[in-house]
Amino acid sequence: MKRILVVLQFVALASVGVAEFKPNRSVMSDAYWKVWNDDVQKRIDADIEKYRKADAVVDISAPDGVEVSVEQKTHAFFFGAHIFNFNQLGKKEWNDRYKELYGTLFNSATVAFYWRTLEPYPYATRFEERYEDTENFWNNCPQPKEQPHWRRPPPDPVISYLRHRGVRIHGHPLVWGEGHWHAPTWLWDDFCPDSEKIALQRAAGVEIPRPDFRKPITACDRAYSWFWRAAWKQIYDKLSDEEIAKLIPTLIAATDRHYEERIRKIAERYGSRVDSWDVVNESATDFDRFGRKAVRGKPFDRSHYGPMPADYAYKAFIWSQKYLPAKAWLNINEYNMDPFFDQVRELTSNGARIDVIGSQMHLFNPAESVKIARGEFTAEVYKKTHPESIQQVFKTLSQAGRPIHLSEITITAPDTSSNGQMVQAIIMRNLYRAWFAVEKMNGITWWNVVDDCGAPGEPSISGIFTRDMRPKTAYHAMDDLINREWKTKTSVKVSGGKISFRGFRGQYFLTWVNPDGTKGSKSIDVK
Repeated sequence: MKRILVVLQFVALASVGVAEFKPNRSVMSDAYWKVWNDDVQKRIDADIEKYRKADAVVDISAPDGVEVSVEQKTHAFFFGAHIFNFNQLGKKEWNDRYKELYGTLFNSATVAFYWRTLEPYPYATRFEERYEDTENFWNNCPQPKEQPHWRRPPPDPVISYLRHRGVRIHGHPLVWGEGHWHAPTWLWDDFCPDSEKIALQRAAGVEIPRPDFRKPITACDRAYSWFWRAAWKQIYDKLSDEEIAKLIPTLIAATDRHYEERIRKIAERYGSRVDSWDVVNESATDFDRFGRKAVRGKPFDRSHYGPMPADYAYKAFIWSQKYLPAKAWLNINEYNMDPFFDQVRELTSNGARIDVIGSQMHLFNPAESVKIARGEFTAEVYKKTHPESIQQVFKTLSQAGRPIHLSEITITAPDTSSNGQMVQAIIMRNLYRAWFAVEKMNGITWWNVVDDCGAPGEPSISGIFTRDMRPKTAYHAMDDLINREWKTKTSVKVSGGKISFRGFRGQYFLTWVNPDGTKGSKSIDVK
């Protein structure tokens, strides 16, 4: 079965188009290469050799002198991408090419579990595929981005496909307060009685907005989310926690109850099939807000997103530990690095089981890539992409003693030209190499694989494929790293009934031919 899968993967990869990546250094300035100089590259190479490889000694049932072919088949390191556009690209050939990447280029996939679209109405979950989730629906949908479930396929068919392909599965996210992408409006609409709504609004002198259901969800959500946050900020400014809690006790109780129930239901259905979870997403800003470090004992969390369960990041882990199996890795995912390490330390010291630390890096603005190419490392660009900053950020995060997952990566091309694509590819290649060299790093997940398939407001040219699934230069650069530069393929002669070699960590297939013509083979793990 494994041999058949390998053959299928090779055919799939060939259909995408394999081309050796040849960097055109001239598209980047001398100032850029001064930063990413030979000494930096040598240090990265040395750390990759030290942290990503291991020595292997293997018993071989063959006479001394027989040559053994050593070929790495899989990586221990996770090279991933989200799979939010499953069957949604508009043509079967595009969908097939997209899905083939999972198992050939990517050995890990992030699956959408956003609450807002997974449970659009209370107790009405979208776990299973319906007609509006099928390839036929999307192939005949004239305006896919206006559909509320664009980039939100139901988990069942996606997880079944990934398990068939042998791809690791990461669920994203369980708890997140963001009202545009995640938190459902029905918590407020259906579980806060009108009497409590009226009392709160009168006491604060604030009108809390309602979504305009006459407009497509994608058209109205962003404005609604902004006004929602603004309204709660005014409420927080005018009323204390205790005053708010007395005015909306039903909503506060329902919020806790539904967040916990969501985790329980997901764990019951997917606990044995999903390998890891972003238990809480982008909560560090709330942790550090106004200098406060924890909210245990308060009636609710006055999150910048809106009202949340009291100390929701901590509760998310406690609920996940209660309902998910012990083998599932529990991740915390974040973009705001400044308070993040302190948050992780505070959560773990109070009993939260955090298995993996998830860190994001988004270059959403094409102008950022232009600045990088020019060697203009302004403060924000420096923080995200300068090799010295990368070392420092992950040195700090590594002190938590957990593996690190680069959970969401966006690198936008400056433009669609061949030079623009090359700039994106070179930035990606150097950053991937620097991240791969970090001792605690266990995976890197690219965010939007296909151009013009991101969320509204995200850049349209941040993919490694064009909208019609033609590979861009960044794809070839990524494929070159994952499937060639970072895969070990060698041959070693038997000595004393053993072979010894050093290679990248992962699964290997060894083959040899004995002097009498008989063939031998062996599968091993290099850890």
